[in-house]
Amino acid sequence: MEAQRLLTIDDLLAWPGDERVELIDGEIVQRPMSRFEHGQAQTALIGQSFPLVTQRQPGGWWIVPEISVRYNEHHCPSHDLAGWRKERLPERPAGVMTVLPDWVCEILSPGHEGKDTVTHFLRLQRAGVPFYWIVSPEDRALIAYALDDGGYRALYTAEGPDETAAKVRIPPFEAIEIDLSLLFGGLG
Repeated sequence: MEAQRLLTIDDLLAWPGDERVELIDGEIVQRPMSRFEHGQAQTALIGQSFPLVTQRQPGGWWIVPEISVRYNEHHCPSHDLAGWRKERLPERPAGVMTVLPDWVCEILSPGHEGKDTVTHFLRLQRAGVPFYWIVSPEDRALIAYALDDGGYRALYTAEGPDETAAKVRIPPFEAIEIDLSLLFGGLG
């Protein structure tokens, strides 16, 4: 029996066609179709973090959607949102990121929850990404994790209409107030 060859970054970069794919543990995986709820949550976080994006160091961030990050030769996911502190990365980056992010946010898509809640969770924890958020538009839920002694610890959780109507300050973005109702499609 022949062992399956793990695909690499080069295979990902050479992938034919226009379909949305990413490299997960040596396998090229198709990304889910974009849905309105997913885009709404992504837009709400980008819009509310804009003061941090326009701020220079100290305190400024690079925050981008749909960004490919190379963790190793066989793992290059495309994160829904990722951010880098400008203090650590002062010049605007380009291309596939090779510098690990300071924050990643994944927005769950039906049928693909395991990738974000298990695969990415464990991979980012091992890589040492300091903050990882998981947003579930369908459940109106947010869990924010921080790396603590090599493992993720939940810093903040909100679920359901009562908890997700709040305006909160969640690490690493204590400098801004995040309106969770906007994140989950409310008018604010």
